[in-house]
Parts: sequence; structure tokens; C-alpha cells
Amino acid sequence: MRNIRYVFLVLTFAAGCAVGKAQQLYFPPLNTAEWEMTSPESLGWCTNGIDTLYSFLESNNTKAFLVLKDGRLVMEKYFGNCNADSIRYWASAGKTLTSLLTGIAQEEGFLSIDSSAGKYLGNGWTSCPAEKERLITVKSQLTMTSGLDDQLNGPDCTTPACLQYLSDAGTRWAYHNAPYTLLDQVIGSATGMDFNSYFNSRIRNKIGMNGFWFNIDYNHIYFSTARSMARFGLLLLAKGQWGGIAVIRDSAYFEAMTQPSQTLNKSYGYLAWLNGKASYMLPQTQFIFPGSLCPDAPADMFSAIGKNGQLINVVPSLGLVVIRMGNAPGDQYEIPTVFNNLIWKHLNEIICNTHGISAEEAVSKAFKVFPNPAGKELFIVPANPLMAYKVILYDIHGQVVAQSQNTEKMDISGVSPGTYFVEILQQNTRQQFTISILH
Repeated sequence: MRNIRYVFLVLTFAAGCAVGKAQQLYFPPLNTAEWEMTSPESLGWCTNGIDTLYSFLESNNTKAFLVLKDGRLVMEKYFGNCNADSIRYWASAGKTLTSLLTGIAQEEGFLSIDSSAGKYLGNGWTSCPAEKERLITVKSQLTMTSGLDDQLNGPDCTTPACLQYLSDAGTRWAYHNAPYTLLDQVIGSATGMDFNSYFNSRIRNKIGMNGFWFNIDYNHIYFSTARSMARFGLLLLAKGQWGGIAVIRDSAYFEAMTQPSQTLNKSYGYLAWLNGKASYMLPQTQFIFPGSLCPDAPADMFSAIGKNGQLINVVPSLGLVVIRMGNAPGDQYEIPTVFNNLIWKHLNEIICNTHGISAEEAVSKAFKVFPNPAGKELFIVPANPLMAYKVILYDIHGQVVAQSQNTEKMDISGVSPGTYFVEILQQNTRQQFTISILH
């Protein structure tokens, strides 16, 4: 009982340290490099962990890393030959730019997300039977539920020959770039404006971003500085407001954008990733993984995530925006959730944040799995070694790779390098971990 009281006191203090007094959001002025800063020390953060975080980021090919607290810069670090003026690509993190712009276009009366996409793209924009094509709405494009075959000729091809029927829209979730990319044409057709011009006038110029969209093969990719990415993250933190000006007034759309958009992948909104949900899906697999997308990050976090670790993490409860731009980290998958979670492991030590978990939850979730990344062996420290437990290792497709009973050391020397999921079952409790295996 004494230990439980101690845990409760520690968690209560840490939660207070993290959240503190709510602050009014600061917005950096437009068309200037001016940006107010605040020190980690003034926030009561544990600064001795910052150098360790920076070493971790540098060793994982990071080029830019920024943390905002209530809009003010707390951490800003560049690596290698990158600096504040360096222009880098957003990859799929740019999807969330398009999502917000779609909401603005609907607010202005140019389109309805419930309308068939063919209304704006024309009939025959796919090779589906006409009645199946009509089922695909703009909302289907926003939620990755078009039902089009994402494995045919690759996920990027936008020609009708590549867009073939697999299932009815709304019945299957798949991370399919092509229907998303065609949202640019939906917006252009609906507004009667060039997509780039519409984006610049409705979002970029209003919040002082720089940057541009550029076509690479079938994809339409955004490029900007890290600070411009942080400006967009701050806009998301402010729910579409910028210094008293509404970039988007439709609060219902913004709320829907940052909540589960369908029941298939509970961790996906409108082209945005959601943390703290009961399960999630990942690109190129139809497996539903139990647990939260980033278990060490705050539950209310939502994110724009791109290939090779382009990250915008927004945490409303803590007033935080976390930006990472760079090359591929050790986690090579399309959506680098393992790498993002490892960043949060470091940030938690710096921010003094426990995400407000209860003492009982802290005691019940006492399983430890290490090291991460792992090599040839994985060690498991059970919550209660006197009770039987089972350890199951899954690959990203949900296939069981290894399992054991009541073991504290699992031999994984024969497992291929990559991202895996560990599930531990003990009586009526279940705990999940995401790990990387590197040999």
C-alpha cells in the first residue's frame, strides 16, 4: 500500500509539472523570422535529457527538430548541413494540408464531402463499374475507404486503368495514395481555381508559411522549412484559428478531421493519424493491431506523418507541437510509428510527463520489454512473475513469428530485421509493445 501511495504522489506531481497553468497561444507574426522562445528550464522540464534526445535524433538521420509549447519555441535543433532556411519535403505529412483545405472548400460552398467524387472528377475517373464508382465520395478519399485496389500497379498511379474496383467504398480501409492525390483535382474543379493558388490564399499566406507543391511522378508533394511546418502544426493546435483570424470556421469539420473517421481503422481521421485509440491499421496490411499507435505519447495526440519520418505531432492537452524532418530513420516503414514512439520516450523524460495515468494503471502495466531496438534476444520482465503469462511476437502483417510461455528471455536471432509487435497476456490483462529488431 505504501508503494502505491508513492506512485500516486509521483504521478500527481509529474502530471502537474507537464500540464501546468493553461497559457494563451502565441502566434509568430507573418513575413518575418521573429518567433518568441521560452526555455525548457522555465517550464520546469528535465533538461539533462535534451542532449540524449539530440544524439538519438542525429543518429537516426534527423535534419530538423522543433518543439513548440503554447506556440513558443522551446527546442529548435538542426543537424548536418540543414538550417532554419533549408527546404525539405513533407511526404505524406502533406496529406493533412489537403484535408484542411478540403474542409475550407466545403465551408465556402464549393463542394460537399458527401458528394460522389465523380461530380468533380467526371464520370469514368476509375475503371470501376459506374454504380460502384458513384459510391466513392470525397469523404471516401479523405478517409482512405475508396474500395479501390491499392495493390494494382502500385498505390500512386492515378490513371483510370490503375483505379479498379476491389470492394464497395466504405467497407475497406487501405492507405492508398492515388485517391488522396486526386483530391487536388477535386478541389481545383470545385473551386475553379488552380490548386496551388487556392492553397496559398486560404492557408499558406494566412499563417505566414513558405513552401510550394511539386509534382514527383504521380504524387503532389509539399516542400518547406521546418518552421513553416511548425506554423501549420500550431494552426492545428489552435483548431484552425490564427491570431484571432479563422482560417477555417467549420468547427464540426475540424472535429471530425481529428476523430476516428470510420470504424475500420480507429486511428485515422481525415488524412490524419490519431493516437490513444483501441486499435490501428498500417499501410500495406489489412491487419488490425490492438492498442495505441504510439503508446508512449499522450493519448490525445494527432499527427501528420510522412515517409522517412516527416512528423507533425499535435498534443492539445499539453499545448505541444513536435516537428521532425529528415531522412529515413531505422524504422523503414511508410508510417514510422516505432520511430515516433521512441522520440516520445525521450520527450517524456524531458517534459516530466506521465499523460495523467492513475496509480492503479501504473502498477498494472508493469511489464517491461527490452532492449528496443532489439538484437538476438528480447527480455521480458513480468508484472507478476508468480502468475502465468504468454508472449506473442507478430510481424506487421499480423502473422505470429514467435511465442513463448513464462519466459523472461526470447530468442529472436532467427527473426528478420524490421518492426514487430509484442503482446503479453496475463490473466485478464493484455499489454502491447512495438519494437524494432536489428541484427
